[in-house]
Parts: sequence; C-alpha cells; structure tokens
Amino acid sequence: MLAGAMWVWFTLTGASLVFVIWDSLTNGVTSWVQRIAWILVTFYTGPVGLFFYLLACRRPFPGGHEAYTRPLWKQAVNSEMHCLAGDATGVIVAASIVPLLGLSNGWDVTIEYLAGFVSGLFVFQALMMRGMYGGDYFKAVRKTIFAETVSMNMVMTGMIPVMVILEAFWPGSGNPADPSFWFRMGLASIVGGVVAFPINRWLVANHLKHGCMTLPGADGPAPQLGHSATGMDTAPAGMKAAPAMTMPGHAGMAMDMPMSKDNAMGTMPGMHMHMHMRELPLPTSLAWVLGTYALLFAALFLTAQWVPITFR
Repeated sequence: MLAGAMWVWFTLTGASLVFVIWDSLTNGVTSWVQRIAWILVTFYTGPVGLFFYLLACRRPFPGGHEAYTRPLWKQAVNSEMHCLAGDATGVIVAASIVPLLGLSNGWDVTIEYLAGFVSGLFVFQALMMRGMYGGDYFKAVRKTIFAETVSMNMVMTGMIPVMVILEAFWPGSGNPADPSFWFRMGLASIVGGVVAFPINRWLVANHLKHGCMTLPGADGPAPQLGHSATGMDTAPAGMKAAPAMTMPGHAGMAMDMPMSKDNAMGTMPGMHMHMHMRELPLPTSLAWVLGTYALLFAALFLTAQWVPITFR
C-alpha cells in the first residue's frame, strides 16, 4: 500500500513539475531566480508546491500579477521559496552522499545542515540576488546572511526530525537509489516549509527580506485594476507624476532608482535594483539568530528521544 501511495505521489509530482516549468516559461513575470526556486520546490514537494505556486505566485491574467501577489502572506511564501529551494537542495545533495561515508547520524545531520547553509546563502541568496546589490557578491552575502540564517534554522527545525525519524523506522529510505529516499526528503521539505513560514512572514513584514517582485515591463496592462500600460498610475491633469516608486507588497520601501532614460520603467535591466531594506541592530540580530538556534536544538533534543543522535 505504501509503495502504491509513493508512485501516486511521484506521478502527481511529475505532472506538477511539468506544469510549473511550462508556466514559468510561458506565463512568468518574475525573475529567473524566483522561477528556478519554484521549480525546485515543486520538484521536492510535488502537488503541495504546485498548490502554493498557483495561490501565491502564478500570474492569473495579463496585468494582474502585481495585485494578485500583493497580500503579505503571498509575499512571505514567495520570499521563503528562495530559502527553501536553496536549503533543501543542499540538504538533499548531502543526504545522497553521506551514506557512502558510513558516519553516525549526528555527523550526517551536521553535514546536511552545513550543505544546506552553503547552498542557501552563497548560491540562492547571495549569488542569485547579487543584482539587487549592484552586482557586488560579497555585499549580497553580508546583506542576506541574517535572513538566511534565521530562515534556514526554522527550515531545518522542521526537516531534521522528519529525516532522522523516518530513516530510522523506514528501512531503505536512507538510500538515494530507493524511491523511499525521495519520498522521505519530500515530506521533510514540506514540513520544513511549514515551520519556516512564520519567520519569513515576519522578515517580509519588517522589510528585512524581499517578497515577490514583478519584473518591470514584463506584465501587461490591466485597466480594471487601475494599471496603465506603463504600470504607473495616471497623474491628475496639470500634475507631474512623482518619480519615487515602491515595490509591490513593500509599502515604505523606497528603491534607489532615479528615473532616467537608463532605468525608466520598461527599459530597466531586470532585477538590478537597490532596495533600501532595513537592518536590525547587531544585538537584536544576534538575539534572533540565537533564538532560532535554540528552537533548532530543542527540535534535535526531542528527536533524540525517539531516535538517538550520536557522533560515534
């Protein structure tokens, strides 16, 4: 029965993945980073990923993407996709390798955490988002390390118990050549995404992390929503529209973009924008980081009551 349920899941996952890839190519109005994140998350979480893609990211009709993705919870879901895609990718790659090393499960978990952190921060956050920081990779690392750390700690708070407990009670699920491995990792990714949502919502609401951004000029006009063909509201007669702009879902977050012929709406190169994100004072940041580590270690402690976690 379990084998049958897994094959149904894999079939639905394949169909979901095909749809998200096709829709990203034909209907996508977000950055390629955002699209890759959704594709990877759907690969790991199957129809669950597709469900949230349809609810939180997919353009419903030309001109409607900005308004559709404006609610805070949708911004938070899209924000979390960067972290979940990067972290889960690193964890799954590491989990595919560690069985060959013959280490205890404590070392396995440590290696998987480090791989997830490296993939999440240095690839999916800093490398892929460096365009938002003028192409400065190391600045992108500095600017995203706080958000990535607290978000990943919550992802791992959900993933680790599922991975460790299921591997102990499900023979063969630690072998990447066995379908049960991918089913186990998919379940872990889903739980990790659920647990990490509140912290991502808080990060976006407090302008510590960006949400979903419609590429300038990529979406068509939607007069019924009050959008003009240029994406700018029409100014009253006799008045010149102000050049300052804010990103959808980020009220109060100004972008460092003087309106000139080089970066006017519709001709601005992709995501090369500088957003004035907030930065917490160092003591506050450290408190949040330590708090999320405390939750992660609490999850490890509870997991160890079911399955001993050793470093022997």
